[in-house]
Amino acid sequence: MKLSHGFSNLKFTLLTIIGMIASFGFLALALKKLPLGIAYPIWTGIGAVGSILIGLILFKDKIPPLTWLFIACLVVGIIGIKVTGGH
Repeated sequence: MKLSHGFSNLKFTLLTIIGMIASFGFLALALKKLPLGIAYPIWTGIGAVGSILIGLILFKDKIPPLTWLFIACLVVGIIGIKVTGGH
């Protein structure tokens, strides 16, 4: 979305829209097997971690060391929610 420059760059605007549709599609698939209270936090957590990784790779974002601890907590939380609640 950042590369679309406020949705003024057509190529990246279309990629953003395709990504959003795919993301909602994957959430819809997850909802077939998981309750909303489990699927949604996993979906948002994956999106948050994915955004961090994209920022690191594409935009050379700098993450303070303490922030890495909280990113790790987020990943552990996502896994924990899936393992304990995703029946």
